[in-house]
Amino acid sequence: ENYRSHSNILDAANAIISHNQNRLGKNLWTSAGKGEPVRIYEAYNDTDEAQFIVDEIKMLHAEGTSLGDIAMLYRSNAQSRVIEHALFSANLPYRVYGGLRFFERAEIKHSLAYMRLIANANDDTALLRVINFPTRGIGARTLEQLQVEARAANCSLWQAAVNRVGDGKKGVKGIEGFVALVREMTDQAYGISLSEVAEIATALSGLKSYYQSTKEGEDRIENLEELVTAAVAFTNQDLGNHNNVDGDTEQDLLTQFLSHASLEAGEHQANVGHDALQLMTVHASKGLEFRTVFISGLEEGLCPHEQSMYESNGLEEERRLMYVAVTRARQRLYLSHAQSRMLHGKVRYGIPSRFLDEIPEELLKRLNSKPVKRSGSPNYNELPHRMNNAKSSEQKNAMPWRIGQSVDHKKFGNGVVVSYEGSVEDMRVQVNFGNAGLKWLALEFAKLTPI
Repeated sequence: ENYRSHSNILDAANAIISHNQNRLGKNLWTSAGKGEPVRIYEAYNDTDEAQFIVDEIKMLHAEGTSLGDIAMLYRSNAQSRVIEHALFSANLPYRVYGGLRFFERAEIKHSLAYMRLIANANDDTALLRVINFPTRGIGARTLEQLQVEARAANCSLWQAAVNRVGDGKKGVKGIEGFVALVREMTDQAYGISLSEVAEIATALSGLKSYYQSTKEGEDRIENLEELVTAAVAFTNQDLGNHNNVDGDTEQDLLTQFLSHASLEAGEHQANVGHDALQLMTVHASKGLEFRTVFISGLEEGLCPHEQSMYESNGLEEERRLMYVAVTRARQRLYLSHAQSRMLHGKVRYGIPSRFLDEIPEELLKRLNSKPVKRSGSPNYNELPHRMNNAKSSEQKNAMPWRIGQSVDHKKFGNGVVVSYEGSVEDMRVQVNFGNAGLKWLALEFAKLTPI
């Protein structure tokens, strides 16, 4: 027996997990009564989804629910950024459980430090953070000597470095290499968009390459890519979409973005003991319970995560995670998904997660859409077998695009790869083109361009 959740929530969880083949036939039950239906919200985009969640939280709080008894769950850490921004804008206190707020994460701080150096190379704090990260052979003694030289010349650390090595030397270690790198980044950043500056700060700096070889690399790289998305969103929100602008305008935009990042990384996270909304990944939520739970980003490729398609039993593990997430709620559960989402700086059109289809309709309350059979929607029961078990290495090599990848088609426009079917000779790819709908294309004639 589960003493926490009402039966509508448990029935939804049991219905989802029943689609797993390798499971013991044990269902949770409760004597607490049916309770409220599971609420589903279909958002236009990720910003709309975040705003809906904020509005509902305000309403619940006004009706007497403490913020500490409301949890916001998401599949991966990078998804927290857009929600954090909405909470910050609404002045709602929140706490990231088992992790850091987006702009406080080490990889984001490193990227922002490189962006600060592009904006102003004389920023000593930014320089000290990344002069030897990723490591380039600048030890504590060298740094100490540089600080002595800066004090003696009454100048910034950057000026002291330039005094020592001039323009530096590309591709070498030490201070020479660092000076050359910052000069190259600054030169490349002139006159380009803010999101492209963020790309330079994450890629040219060597941060992405560094994290590719670390234990939590995938998560950190997702966060770095979300920083590019944050830059796109900031540009669109504050100054319209700048395509043809002079360097000074973009430099000014960069300064504003860095100020915005400092604000959001400020003292907004609630102190321990104060009433605050709880934000966390599904993994971090295990063993916890809340009166009200929001689970966001329920789209194919996010939840279930696209990586699970390529792993043995990956989909079953994703379904177990969804089961955990759903059973964190005692009385009220919200599930949300977005028709489009900004990922890695590009708009990606998604389709609702298969987990939503696995919940019986009688348990649901759709807040803004009617259940409509999506013509041409993928056969989810077949998909895991096609992706995990039945693929030979030859078939896998024949798949030029990963599930969830954004692609472009001359006729249908931008879309996202949903699934594959068929043998090597007659393989087809299914792509969701948003307004143009789901399309099956013969791989031989698909003519898709990765975005």
